Amino acid sequence: MKNSKAIIIILGILVSLASMAQDQTVKGIILDAQVEYPLIGATIQLVGSDPIKGAIADVNGEFRIENIPVGRQTFAVTYIGYKSITLPNVLVTSGKEVILRVLLEESVEKLQEVVVTADSDKDLPINDLAKVSARTFSLEEVTRFSGGRNDVAKLATSFAGVNATNDARNDIVVRGNSPIGLLWRIEGIPIATTNHFATQGTTGGPVNALNTNLLRTSDFLTGAFPAEYGNANAAVFDVFFRNGNTDKYEFTGQMSAFSGLEFMAEGPLSKKNNSSFVTSYRYGIASLAATGTSAIPFYQDVSFKANLGDSKIGRIEIFGLGGKSSIDFLGENIDETDLFADPEQDAFVQNELGLIGLAHTIRMGQNTYLKTSFGASTNFNEYLQDNRMLDENGQFIGKYRAINVRNRENRYTVTSTLNTKFNARWSLRTGFLNETYDLNLFVEDRDDRASIPDNDNDGIPDYFLTNTNVNEKYNLLQVYGQAEYKLTDELSTTFGLHSQYHEFMDEFILEPRAAISWQQTSVQRWSLAYGLHGQAIPSPVLFYQEEVSPGNTMRTNQGLEFIRAHHLVLGMDRNLGTDWRLKTEVYYQSIYDVPMERNPSSYSVLNEGNDFIFEEKGSLVSDGTGFNYGTEITLEKFFSRNYYVLLTTSLFESQYEGSDEIQRNTVFNNNYVLNILFGKEWKFGSNDQNAWTFDTKMTTSGGRPFTPLDLDATRANLGREVRQEDIAYSERYGQYFRWDAKFGVRLNRKKVSHQFFVDFQNLTNRKNEFVRRYNDVTDQINVVEQIGFFPDVMYRIQF
Repeated sequence: MKNSKAIIIILGILVSLASMAQDQTVKGIILDAQVEYPLIGATIQLVGSDPIKGAIADVNGEFRIENIPVGRQTFAVTYIGYKSITLPNVLVTSGKEVILRVLLEESVEKLQEVVVTADSDKDLPINDLAKVSARTFSLEEVTRFSGGRNDVAKLATSFAGVNATNDARNDIVVRGNSPIGLLWRIEGIPIATTNHFATQGTTGGPVNALNTNLLRTSDFLTGAFPAEYGNANAAVFDVFFRNGNTDKYEFTGQMSAFSGLEFMAEGPLSKKNNSSFVTSYRYGIASLAATGTSAIPFYQDVSFKANLGDSKIGRIEIFGLGGKSSIDFLGENIDETDLFADPEQDAFVQNELGLIGLAHTIRMGQNTYLKTSFGASTNFNEYLQDNRMLDENGQFIGKYRAINVRNRENRYTVTSTLNTKFNARWSLRTGFLNETYDLNLFVEDRDDRASIPDNDNDGIPDYFLTNTNVNEKYNLLQVYGQAEYKLTDELSTTFGLHSQYHEFMDEFILEPRAAISWQQTSVQRWSLAYGLHGQAIPSPVLFYQEEVSPGNTMRTNQGLEFIRAHHLVLGMDRNLGTDWRLKTEVYYQSIYDVPMERNPSSYSVLNEGNDFIFEEKGSLVSDGTGFNYGTEITLEKFFSRNYYVLLTTSLFESQYEGSDEIQRNTVFNNNYVLNILFGKEWKFGSNDQNAWTFDTKMTTSGGRPFTPLDLDATRANLGREVRQEDIAYSERYGQYFRWDAKFGVRLNRKKVSHQFFVDFQNLTNRKNEFVRRYNDVTDQINVVEQIGFFPDVMYRIQF
């Protein structure tokens, strides 16, 4: 009741602040889509303005339009010889200037004007070489959808082909592939993960350190990627940070129950060369976060980008991301419903992640530019586990250290891309990327009391098994080239080749890529793409040390090869009127050279990556296979007439074959996913400058397959779980269902804007099944349920 009164009071105060009509400046840059040179003289105007409000791009392609009313606005951009474009639903607020980055595509035929609506082409990413399975995403979308927790990874779960049934983590499962097949890139630099509390080899985690307020419109690709992307089998998050305001200082303050307290500042470094900065700091309010545990997590992160402007030596940009996190799980404070911890253990977790990068872009004539970037990243995780000892009466008598994990992965990256356009039909992108890995991994374990002797009968295993002890440096070199040829404005093709050489594995592979896109009619487009993709073995698997004699271990997985996959995708995209779009894709993936055990078993690396740890398996061989196929449908009404609709559904099959030669479900084979999203705004105030907002999302999917526990064997193994591997992934958890609803208000007053919302997550308080776990107390297999109802509250002020 007190919380409800507080919310009503806050809403009343905010509404009272918005009393006068406001306006704002809209500015930006207009560039050629292929090689990003400025389009001098391009025009942009506010649609429906009277008198007409607009601007002409200057010699740098830049424009500025003053006195644009706040609210959602539409702009039209034209340039002779280029396809015109409209930009609908540009959200203008009084607290921050709007900065647009407009890319126009040169017309091949130049016979008639072609008008493209930006929203209706969201399947066409910023990377124009991606013809299928790609979509752009923006800051406004990340913060708009209900249930997103300001997490770009959560945003992706609304797209077709993406499945996420774990409310406590943000692992991205695409088309039945493991999350380890995801590639994160920030400003072109690969990074192991962007998540707090992440562990070695995984890409997801409970809390994302990537600050969405710094995002520029970026790309999310789910299959048959262009040739510039490598070391990924499932998906690519190609993320870019935006530049700060070059004319004035602006500030953002934000408070959210899940993502924490945040402050962001941006502004010019020097107005002479249009240089700018943007930076943010965030501190997690752990006591308010729905994390799936009673333990209190702490996390903080900082992000920044400095654009030093254009000069005779080119443009230099410096960017970075850093974060720290920790959590202590104390067994005496943990109950059996905890998603991460065990009441019989004390565990202490610490994590660090960081990236610092420098990008240099120089133009070599109007139609060619060279971009070279240098980056250094780090990912550190420490996990210490103390097991609690009980006497025969169940009384606590002491603790012993059972697990020590200290892993650090440093990467030093240099990448360079040459982009050139020969004419309106031909363009070429070629380059290389080299990552130097510096690994310091250490894992020792004596948690398995059944397999390690206790000769002195003190209740403590006599020695540690050293599962990993790595101090290695090696290079992963990637070289690629891809060309695009446009036969007409309606028909274009791309073809390219990607190569990888892994120094430690001593393996070189070639990966051909090709795609074709045909605009059959003004409202319908067909696309077809093929790609061979290879991914290096995750380090916890590659460097695992197997016990070969009592107390002695050695690396037995060093001979593994790249995991490879053929991707084939056919897509159809049809506009249904002005605002509606129907998109369908069918795909097939054939995966081979998958690590599996030599002796007959159900194990496959394809089932790894959706948890904090990897299974401890040695003597693996690259002889496993798998396949994914399915159909995806997206029906979308883009935001217009004050509402939007998004319906995505995926029907798919994901299976694999281990060394026992039995075809089984992968752990990610949910078979179907359905998302229904709806949002509406009600304008109010002078000139409709403010808005009440409502957004809702309903998600359902099939239950995840799992391997049932052998209760008798688990009891005989002193409580360490034993699975029935002969019937692996033969059972399923219950159907997943979740409904979120968000209510909010957006207010504008002079030079200040406010946004407030309450996001009711899991509104029905459905107890989705998380895992079936052996319970030492009950001596039975019990169901652990996922997070129930949780209200996420956010307030943002910009000025």
